[in-house]
Amino acid sequence: MEALFREVSQHIALALEAISVLMIAIGAVEALVRIVVPLVRNLASQGRRRAAWLSLARWLLLGLEFMLAADIVRTAIAPTWDDIGKLAAIAVIRTFLNFFLERDLDAAAREGAKDAPEVA
Repeated sequence: MEALFREVSQHIALALEAISVLMIAIGAVEALVRIVVPLVRNLASQGRRRAAWLSLARWLLLGLEFMLAADIVRTAIAPTWDDIGKLAAIAVIRTFLNFFLERDLDAAAREGAKDAPEVA
């Protein structure tokens, strides 16, 4: 029975990793479009790099969450101490990445709100 659960968890983890890669790819394509389309149309768009970065950062956060979920699923069934140590290291690294990306997104949102014109 444990072998069946292990096999199923490996498939679930692989699916979560595939979703993660898809999220990051979508974000990269969207960011590229946000930068290239205005250049091709000769539109002077203020802040297009910032908008592209914010978009990519959101997708990266989502992708990181799916990667962490895949790692948790992969080590959920009868993990060794080595597996637990690797998961802990990966979780810490991804948590720091998430923290700093979210902090930057919040700062950009506050800055964007400050720059927005007031509507009377």
